[in-house]
Amino acid sequence: MKILVLNGSPTPNGNTVALVNAFKDGAESKGHEVNVVNVAHKNIRGCMACNYCKNAGNGHCVQQDDMQEIYPQIQDADMIVFASPIYYFIMSAQLESVIHRFYAINAPAKAKYSALLLSSYSPNVYTGATSQYKDMIAYMGLTDKGIITADNSTNKTPSKLAEARALGESL
Repeated sequence: MKILVLNGSPTPNGNTVALVNAFKDGAESKGHEVNVVNVAHKNIRGCMACNYCKNAGNGHCVQQDDMQEIYPQIQDADMIVFASPIYYFIMSAQLESVIHRFYAINAPAKAKYSALLLSSYSPNVYTGATSQYKDMIAYMGLTDKGIITADNSTNKTPSKLAEARALGESL
């Protein structure tokens, strides 16, 4: 299975990346191909609501930024994993820009599955992001394979990283 991880963390060695790496190790140990795209380090602008993609663009966004290199990866993936730190109750702004740009394609062409990896320093701040995720994947027709959250008491702990690895291994 081809798995695309959209990592919305701007911190190269942070808590979200630790979850992503553990998940990736688990999935690759079972023979899956995992591609991690750090969208926080890409030049991706938000949707302009111009509707070019729905009219003259025929599913292609008018904006020529780094999202153009990510669209083919989204369309080719069998599974999409959304990974983000929670700074203030929702996914990072960088990942939100990517999510909003899904509007051009409506839904991934091949993907059937998804997962969500979230980290934060505070407990009990995941409701907004998890609700958005559940609504989003329902709209796209994806099946959730798991949601992992980590806060300051569990970030980078062996048990939390084992949980992320086990999610990857379970696919």
